[in-house]
Amino acid sequence: MNSAPTTTTLNTGDKMPLVGLGSWKSEPERVGDAVKVAIDNGYRHIDCAAAYGNEAAIGAGLEERIGATVKREEMFICSKLWNTKHAAKDVRPAFEQSLKDLHLDYLDLYLMHWPYSFADVGPIVPRYDDGTVMYTDVHYMETWAEMEKLVDEGLCKAIGLSNFNSKQISDIMRRGKIAPANLQVECHPYLNQKNLIQFCKERKIAVTAHSCLGSRHRTWHRPGDPDMLSEENVVQIAEKHGRTPAQVMIRFQTQRGVAAIPKSVTPSRIIENIKVFDLTSIKATSIFLNRTLKGECMSPLKEIPRTTLWYVIITWNSIPSTNLSDRKETNLSFEVPHTSVLTPKPCQTAWFCVQPVHIA
Repeated sequence: MNSAPTTTTLNTGDKMPLVGLGSWKSEPERVGDAVKVAIDNGYRHIDCAAAYGNEAAIGAGLEERIGATVKREEMFICSKLWNTKHAAKDVRPAFEQSLKDLHLDYLDLYLMHWPYSFADVGPIVPRYDDGTVMYTDVHYMETWAEMEKLVDEGLCKAIGLSNFNSKQISDIMRRGKIAPANLQVECHPYLNQKNLIQFCKERKIAVTAHSCLGSRHRTWHRPGDPDMLSEENVVQIAEKHGRTPAQVMIRFQTQRGVAAIPKSVTPSRIIENIKVFDLTSIKATSIFLNRTLKGECMSPLKEIPRTTLWYVIITWNSIPSTNLSDRKETNLSFEVPHTSVLTPKPCQTAWFCVQPVHIA
């Protein structure tokens, strides 16, 4: 019998399992079987996204299990709207494509993947000839309004955000009709998001941690980047309790009421990753590392969109992050040059990060 809560309650009243199966970078030829293994071993939360390129394979796995070994209403399925589909006319078709690929007739949760919009010209990340990203000036409020219609029509039970900061969340809560039910954000012992999580809790927004194991297979990984699975403090706790470092880091999240969605297509690891709710003797504070990273954060902010007027927040803190809750800041507005590319700049004692927030 589980000795700790296994779900968190959304502001809609629905429950979201605290451990789900992540699917970022899961190969299409393997992820369908991973979904079946997960469901067979107690997972009821599957995290998806159109941008991952594997929703059809996930849908095939779901189709084999839903109605056979599990009821649809027992499952919690999340997908995400990609940046090239932010325009009002594109939101519903993108949502319907995810439904079709996943073999579902509704979603439990639909997230806006990022707060900025890309040009819809084919590639998932469109670029100009000089290599810079082709952003557009579609405001996230235009996108949010269309997502709200999905809830109104019963196609989606809840909507939320991914990779948004506290100021953008506040903007949506102030101007939107439906409050976000969930924020999915990079979160792990090196970037524990304590302030942002508290911000969300005060507003009844559930939090999901992506990259909860550090995402060491990310494409921008560099030699010398820290590896949380080898972090001495985490390893010592794991050895003391006879568990894996991954289980310790997942428990770090669930003990705080934060959902974790570790990705794996390896059956043994999938099974291990959900066996964390009996680790009640581990205290989350014991692995609040929050140390300065030796490189970029796992979801690095690389560029400022080339557009017209932007409200720009320059922040500095020992942890490079796109989430700016309770941090020192300087505010200014200016025209971003067409060829401008601004990046976070490291110095000896802090990181400077540039975060664009579009003015309506």
